Amino acid sequence: MRKEKHHKGWNEIKTNDSWAIFKIMGEFVSGFEKMSKIGPCVSIFGSARTKPDHKYYKLAENVATKIVEAGYGVITGGGPGIMEAGNKGAHLGGGTSVGLNIDLPFEQHDNPYIDSDKSLDFDYFFVRKVMFVKYSQGFVVMPGGFGTLDELFEAITLIQTNKSERFPIILVGTDFWEGLMDWVKKTLLDGFGNISAKDLDLIHLVDTADEVITILDSFYKESGYSPNF
Repeated sequence: MRKEKHHKGWNEIKTNDSWAIFKIMGEFVSGFEKMSKIGPCVSIFGSARTKPDHKYYKLAENVATKIVEAGYGVITGGGPGIMEAGNKGAHLGGGTSVGLNIDLPFEQHDNPYIDSDKSLDFDYFFVRKVMFVKYSQGFVVMPGGFGTLDELFEAITLIQTNKSERFPIILVGTDFWEGLMDWVKKTLLDGFGNISAKDLDLIHLVDTADEVITILDSFYKESGYSPNF
């Protein structure tokens, strides 16, 4: 027997929204308390669909290992694919491995390389994104899908509007990112003037783990580490 869909009335929606506020506050409080104790980290983003035998999985793992060897921790979305590679590289390198997990109907499940005391679970994407930006000293963005692009452009927007401190955004994989960056420069900047040239100053396009570390170390050579807002 088919179950009829329940359409919520306006009063029911308002009541549910009121209770949701407390759940949202709880996620923020829990996230702030745990993340503030972890120390300087770099976030690694990328597709959950990337397989362990793919070149970008292996590169993400190598990047993560070099990041922890350089003294940073690694934060990922806690799931499979590039996220797993990031946590795996941090774990094998003996460094801090953080997973910010999100409850999804598909793809997402915890990977086994997250430190047992540094696995956080979120129901709300926007709360999770605040944790990524607030506690990351840099974004390493591997090839990914809509979620990866969302994180990338959110970070750029927050820096552009001075809502966040400046931090390096490193796109790894020229063959994947070059077309997007060409479009940004030719269309957004030169064609329509919708951005300024300085908005692109912190975006770097690289292909190796060593380049990632060079950019991070160069940026923080004269800067301290602190939450971004």
